[in-house]
Amino acid sequence: MSSVQNTDVVVIGAGIVGIAIATLESERGRRVTVLEREERPIGASTRNFGLVWPMGQQAGPLWDRAQRSRKRWLDLAPKAGFHAAANGSLHLAHNELEKAVLTEFLGLAPADFQGQWLEANEVPVRCAAVRREGLVGGVWSPHEATVDGREALPKMLAWLARERGVDVRFDAAVSRVEDHGVWSAAGRFQAKRIYVCTGSELRILYPSVFRDSGITNCKLQMWRTPPQAGSWRLGPSLCAGLTLLHYAAFNPCPSLPALRKAFEASHPEYIANGIHVLVSQNGSNEVILGDTHHYGLTQDPFLHERLDALVAKYLDTFAVLPDARVAERWMGVYAKLPGKTEFVHEPEPGVTIVNALSGAGMTLSFGLAEEIVPA
Repeated sequence: MSSVQNTDVVVIGAGIVGIAIATLESERGRRVTVLEREERPIGASTRNFGLVWPMGQQAGPLWDRAQRSRKRWLDLAPKAGFHAAANGSLHLAHNELEKAVLTEFLGLAPADFQGQWLEANEVPVRCAAVRREGLVGGVWSPHEATVDGREALPKMLAWLARERGVDVRFDAAVSRVEDHGVWSAAGRFQAKRIYVCTGSELRILYPSVFRDSGITNCKLQMWRTPPQAGSWRLGPSLCAGLTLLHYAAFNPCPSLPALRKAFEASHPEYIANGIHVLVSQNGSNEVILGDTHHYGLTQDPFLHERLDALVAKYLDTFAVLPDARVAERWMGVYAKLPGKTEFVHEPEPGVTIVNALSGAGMTLSFGLAEEIVPA
């Protein structure tokens, strides 16, 4: 092995959490080395909707963290050369219970939340894909944005290397972290600060920490369409009633238990498989659809057609796409810490584990990095 390489900061993992920390550390003038075990980013940060979703993070500091993250994304996009759309979101209601939850949500939202209720005849002005049959109305929010992790992460890493001098090493699996040292396939590094941002793979590098943390894994199924023809654009990212059961931001709404009970009776298979349906569109005009949620340390590697069919069936109740063909399907796995929004832990001096943003990494990572990285 080559001699020890000295740097100020080592970031292990080039997903969005690691990239956000490398961005903040390099912004503050420090020498940063990023070590990624793969030849390119292929983890949870590239297998998602690309949604920056502040509306799902309404609890005090999380709302502020999400807003700061959104600002970072929109600022970095033109610098690093990736597509980012400040396109907002639409949460649709198809019955009075769904409307009640959404209007209660508006009454409980932070003072600077700029969303508003739209009547059924106002919704299609925002999004032509909305199916009008049975529509009661919806909440329009301008706070959400969309990026594509497959495009954005490689371009951000290239920008960090080019403009900030960040040393990005691929095919650099880490086998050991100890006493300010990192042993990796790219050599041995010595650093003042080490960040471990390895997602669900934390159990390999720090198995006892992983076991004691309570972190589990979440598997999801998703797919995307071919590019939609011509200049057709979805506009805001889109969702409907099932999504109200998924995000903790809606938990304080008094009508939510009644809505959950109604869905448990009418859509038991959806509840059992953690299905809620989101629709987003990337800069290549592809529409991204999903998803399912299954929790447990060990997940089977298989895609289940029956679950995708359920997603497609529910999608058909609220949206119509010009081209709904499937171009590709995939599964994602992300680290989840039940009841928490992140896992930040120092197993030894100078080492910080940042993990388990629980499916909200695109929404919260930059804001969280601002809170963790010293000035």
